[in-house]
Amino acid sequence: MDGRTALGIEFGSTRIKAVLIGSDLVPIAAGSFEWENTLENGIWTYSLEDIWKGLRVSYRKMATEVFEKYGETLTTIGSIGFSAMMHGYMAFDKNDELLVPFRTWRNSITEEAEKQLTEIFQYNIPQRWSIAHLYQAILNKEEHVSEIRFLTTLAGYIHWQMTGQKVLGVGDASGMFPIETETKNYDQKMLKQFSDLTKGTAFKQELNQVLPKVLLAGESAGNLTKEGAYLLDPTGTLQEGIPLCPPEGDAGTGMVATNSVRQRTGNVSAGTSAFAMIVLEEKLKQVHPEIDLVTTPVGDLVAMVHTNNCSSEINAWVNLFKEFSDALGLEISGDKLYHTLFEKALEGTSDCGGMLSYGYYSGENITGMNEGRPLFVRTPESKFDLANFMRLHLSSAFGAMRLGMEILKKENIKIDKLVGHGGIFKTPEVGQRILASAMEAPVTVMATAGEGGAWGIALLAAYQLEKNLSLSDFLEQKVFATSEGVTIEPTTEDLQGYSQFIDRYEKGLSIEAEAITSLK
Repeated sequence: MDGRTALGIEFGSTRIKAVLIGSDLVPIAAGSFEWENTLENGIWTYSLEDIWKGLRVSYRKMATEVFEKYGETLTTIGSIGFSAMMHGYMAFDKNDELLVPFRTWRNSITEEAEKQLTEIFQYNIPQRWSIAHLYQAILNKEEHVSEIRFLTTLAGYIHWQMTGQKVLGVGDASGMFPIETETKNYDQKMLKQFSDLTKGTAFKQELNQVLPKVLLAGESAGNLTKEGAYLLDPTGTLQEGIPLCPPEGDAGTGMVATNSVRQRTGNVSAGTSAFAMIVLEEKLKQVHPEIDLVTTPVGDLVAMVHTNNCSSEINAWVNLFKEFSDALGLEISGDKLYHTLFEKALEGTSDCGGMLSYGYYSGENITGMNEGRPLFVRTPESKFDLANFMRLHLSSAFGAMRLGMEILKKENIKIDKLVGHGGIFKTPEVGQRILASAMEAPVTVMATAGEGGAWGIALLAAYQLEKNLSLSDFLEQKVFATSEGVTIEPTTEDLQGYSQFIDRYEKGLSIEAEAITSLK
């Protein structure tokens, strides 16, 4: 390897993945490590031991693949980047010791802090944000609060250990504390409000000095130290001095991996849960508790519509059909079953035959449900057949997201391009066409979208060495110029049909609410 490479390592919720890309910005080697969060004393966490074990294993597997493929030992890399799940809480004392176990984004233990901060800031502060975790710890009078000297995210922690630099990419920082888009830094007015709010508490520190320094994509974020190189590669083969890009969150790397960092573009990730991220041209006029605000890796404001439920109910019904086919002695693969049922959905009517479903396995913030009850409802007059049944559940998977998008629509948000990624788009056209109807915008699915966030942070690491282009131009001209993608525009019939469906979906929410009350 001649150093014209970039390495990206992303800590996802179930997998740590390392991706090495070459000078053509295409992956040439990868390694991964499976892991799970654990519930300890009511807190969802990952241990420091697992964090470092996972990092080393994923790196070693990637380096081994380099040796096996190219016959070369990896001693240096052009640039490196680290990314991870956003938000959460990692607090350190004056001796750089972790004060309490890492609290991940998954914890819902900051409701009181969320409400107070949102009201005071007049800015939506979700429970999973770092500042909500900090303020809740202050409200709870937790002993460690007075000892806090540094607060960061998982990506920020890894980067700090690699370089000695207490910094964070602006996208990841925007999930810790609100960012002022003009200055591309923490909102100074809100920092002052927080200082006033915490007077007389055990938290005596200036928040601005506790939070990591904010950096934009392309800015210098330090170099790999000798100690950092050893943490990454305990064999001592990897050399120090490699430049690192600012550490980022998984939202930012998802934007990069789908070429969705320019204003009026966005991406939709659809799996067990789903979220749409739209890059805004200007601030929203009102505070919406259903809409999270973060930024791109260069500090542009992004509206995030997050839904807790998406494909679980579809999977449950497909499993039922699989059980039925097995009972008949038919050997049908899971892929074949999904493909067949999804394609059948396109034969259904655009309004889903007058039927209704809610795939709520858990509560849904956008529709105000604190728990979930999967439901399928129809009238005697509904057109109940397989095609409409499958179209219904695909349409319902995007129902809560559509209601979130209605909020943005009232704010006059414009979308030129959306990129869809996730398992629901594996069957060509089907999920993509229904999403286009739900979002009222063209949807593109790219062959590269499956490369994921580790590739996204590798691209940001490569961009670290790029001096002449903006991030959006770098992606469009050097990464995605020849990328194959399929774009589907919603038809008038599909738009009208989905509008009828979503009207029924919204009116039927009282049925879901009653089910939560009555079905325990």
